[in-house]
Amino acid sequence: MKSDPGLYDFWPYRGRPAIRWPNGARIAFWVAPNIEYYELDPPDNPQRKAWARPFPDVQSYSHRDYGNRVGHYRMMDAMDRCGVRGSVSLSVAMCQHHPELIRDGVERGWEFFSHGIYNTRYSYGMDEAQERAIIEDSIRTVREATGQTIAGWLAPALTHTERTMDLLAEYGILYTCDLFQDDQPQPVKVARGRLISMPYSLEINDVIAYNSYFATPRAYGEMICRQFDTLYAEGAESGTVMCIPLHAYLVGHAHRVGALEAALRYITGHEGVWVTTAREIAEYYHANCYDLVQADLDRRAGAKP
Repeated sequence: MKSDPGLYDFWPYRGRPAIRWPNGARIAFWVAPNIEYYELDPPDNPQRKAWARPFPDVQSYSHRDYGNRVGHYRMMDAMDRCGVRGSVSLSVAMCQHHPELIRDGVERGWEFFSHGIYNTRYSYGMDEAQERAIIEDSIRTVREATGQTIAGWLAPALTHTERTMDLLAEYGILYTCDLFQDDQPQPVKVARGRLISMPYSLEINDVIAYNSYFATPRAYGEMICRQFDTLYAEGAESGTVMCIPLHAYLVGHAHRVGALEAALRYITGHEGVWVTTAREIAEYYHANCYDLVQADLDRRAGAKP
């Protein structure tokens, strides 16, 4: 029986080698709009149902469809006004279903990474060939639609197999958002190659804030700002990462988008903030920080009795 996932080493927050971001920034800040497609009647997965109510769950489907039809544009406009590009967690089937949304992001210089094909198809029970097919489809589809080669991965509905991380590294993916263990990137243990965990927050994810904490828009905006305040202060010693994961069917409602924009203005109004994308963070980290951190992890592992 495993005592832990075996994907990363324990790494105490104090006493680490210092991370230095470009131009002396304290914090690397990125925003992850989830542009997703939820099928009304997806294939059954015996381990998880896609919808809470019996087919056809038109209410839940149309609630999510609001994001792609309306909320996306409000969210995008708010980000534009604050000079924030998105790193899109993409259900890659959106490239066929609603290509105009993809073009909107491409025109703004947004990054696109994979969130699986649909957010209603789960990795549970997949064999290796099936999982490889999803990764290959994601790489091919995003490249054809955007010209980009995906650098990151967020598993569909946060579902995995025991081989997922090894496969991501094998295909040259630079980072995964599926681990929530830290406020700095960290090397992930894979069979071959290199992969890092990219900080991606569940705590200030709008899904959790609105659907689990039942936060008001004002409270959600304050949560974002307080998260930033702490990470910004700590970043004076060693660079931190802050991500705001967003879903247009939630944050893009008329009564909520203003609170998001106010929080973005607060963050981008500070000096020493690297307003960037997850790809840019990962590329910089692999080139400038990975070896430093891995050496410290190896040293700690060697010092254990």
